Amino acid sequence: MRQVTTILLLLVIAVLTACDSQRVFEQNNDIESGNWKKEEIQKFEFEITDADRLYNIFYNIRYTVAYPFHNIYLTYSLNDESGAVIASDLQNMDVFDQKTGKPIGSGLGDLFDLQILSLKNHQFKKPGKYSFSVQQFMRRDSLPEIFSVGIRVEYSE
Repeated sequence: MRQVTTILLLLVIAVLTACDSQRVFEQNNDIESGNWKKEEIQKFEFEITDADRLYNIFYNIRYTVAYPFHNIYLTYSLNDESGAVIASDLQNMDVFDQKTGKPIGSGLGDLFDLQILSLKNHQFKKPGKYSFSVQQFMRRDSLPEIFSVGIRVEYSE
């Protein structure tokens, strides 16, 4: 009987934490080799139904403590249904704290998940399908110890 109660409690906790009213879209792409090559552009497609709201777009990066740099340079391109570029930029983001050297994000052992704000309070001009592509832009053609790259689109508060 005690096992059943424990299982039910865990299921309730899982369901409650899975509800996320802010999230519009979230997808993560695995980097099978853990070695993100420059030519491996990560692409995501999502739909915006309410153009009157503001949105935040985040990068999701899964990396290990063996990642050889304290930062990561990423380029992104946000395109509308016709393929027209709405926004693009080169961004430099810290992966490790510059003072302590500790990994930023949440993790266990040597694997960490980091969510980094890319676009804040973005307003889409009209409802429709959009695409967002991300490319690593470090000085290496191959970036080791990156195991997943994704994006999250959420309503801005």
